[in-house]
Amino acid sequence: MRTLALLLLITLVVGAVAAAAQQVNPDDEIYDQVRRRLANDPDVKGAAIEVQVQDGVVTLRGTVREEKHRLKAERITRKVKGVKKVINELRVSTIPE
Repeated sequence: MRTLALLLLITLVVGAVAAAAQQVNPDDEIYDQVRRRLANDPDVKGAAIEVQVQDGVVTLRGTVREEKHRLKAERITRKVKGVKKVINELRVSTIPE
């Protein structure tokens, strides 16, 4: 009986440790989703956009070609689950193509 109880306890502890190891930081999930959605958007995918996430607050930095792309990147980011706030520091490039 004692062996069975010990085996059960070990199984529970190992299961809890494995579950804790598989948990992903919510900021990492947000980062991945934002990067993926920006990369898949035809208007902003070629832009040099840096994404930082801290406690659900996403900061976008870099340059885009047009003001509408700057606003679209922000709009895309706001739609990601878990995003609490977007700080849009994107600049519109003044260099013509």
